[in-house]
Amino acid sequence: MSATDVLHGMLTALFAASAVYALRHAVLAGSSGWRDRGDQFLHTVMASAMAVMPWHRVGDVPPPGQTVFFAAAALWFPLTGVLSRRGPGPADLARRSPYAVGMAAMAWMPLRHSGVADVRTGDLITGVLTLCLLAYALRSLTRDMPGFHGASVGGDVSTGIGGPVDRFWHGSTAMGTAIALLLHH
Repeated sequence: MSATDVLHGMLTALFAASAVYALRHAVLAGSSGWRDRGDQFLHTVMASAMAVMPWHRVGDVPPPGQTVFFAAAALWFPLTGVLSRRGPGPADLARRSPYAVGMAAMAWMPLRHSGVADVRTGDLITGVLTLCLLAYALRSLTRDMPGFHGASVGGDVSTGIGGPVDRFWHGSTAMGTAIALLLHH
């Protein structure tokens, strides 16, 4: 087994677990509204697609529907933030933007492999998406560490939306997506 196969196996395990976590949130989020359920559905689909993606050969051409679906998913997050009854506050749009970037990366991956963009433009888009994903991953994964951002050792360990467990899964998925984006580059 090569190092690449081990990395692919680790990414598959990460994304499969992330898909189960998102699906669990979608099912157990009893009083959540349509927007939260839609968010969790999109997270589940993305993580499921990412779980199988490492095993596709570079020459495989993904269906065009994948690009269209994930481009629409990338638009879902800012648009539903604007249409929210809570108001399109900058904080809500900023909170939802990393999810839009992740979906945009999913839409970009098949386009990059199909040669739609030239190498220079493709490298720039890949670089920007990767940097955004890494910044979000590092923020999510370090937010609850003692000594970072004033967090205490005995902090909140709830599994509710926005809690440390949720941030762990979102940060881990963003990190895995950044790795996958570079892997297929």
